[in-house]
Amino acid sequence: MTVTVRYFAGARAAAGTEAEVVPAGLDRDGLIAELTARHGERLAAVLRVASFLVDGTAWHDSETPLGAGATVEVLPPFAGG
Repeated sequence: MTVTVRYFAGARAAAGTEAEVVPAGLDRDGLIAELTARHGERLAAVLRVASFLVDGTAWHDSETPLGAGATVEVLPPFAGG
């Protein structure tokens, strides 16, 4: 049972990949810990300020575990002009 994590913009650069899979059942802190363990402090810095979407919906409740088959999108702050 897994979850797909998709990275965008600076998160993609920090992770060094466009997407990967993690175990289902993680809450947001668990997800951040898992991804930091895999990719290090550069990604951790992005994750601290990123927004997270789960199956297209903002993930506001950080204690809600990720269900099997979910897709998490990691969106760092975007600069515009």
